[in-house]
Amino acid sequence: MRFRPAVAADLPAIVALLADDALGAGRESPQALADYQRAFENLDANTLLAVAEIEGAVRATLQMTVIQGLSNRGAKFALIQAVRVDSGLRGQGVGAAFMAWALDQARARGCSKAELFTHESRKDAQRFYARLGFVDSHAGMQLRL
Repeated sequence: MRFRPAVAADLPAIVALLADDALGAGRESPQALADYQRAFENLDANTLLAVAEIEGAVRATLQMTVIQGLSNRGAKFALIQAVRVDSGLRGQGVGAAFMAWALDQARARGCSKAELFTHESRKDAQRFYARLGFVDSHAGMQLRL
């Protein structure tokens, strides 16, 4: 297993991972790859789009953004989102190893905490994050613009 920053050639595999569940199937559009390419080109140095490669194939992805905060004495934190592991590999330790790597990346970038988003319907994901030590500490809300 190898973890690394994503490159443009990884986008089809990343988008396929994002679309590989009920929620993703309704909001992702693998046929609109140009949209994802534009977004990829706009990622800045504070954002790490990463992949887990197994036997030369992209089998997991996540996005981590380092946010410079003002509260907590100006602490930085990592916001982790869009974590996906190939459905055929779930429960085999890929996600745990990938998250451990991502948290090491956050520490190396000076982050004092990590936060993540997971949809409230993803109960298995919530149990997975709890096993990693994440705690349910905030109520999240969103507004579509």
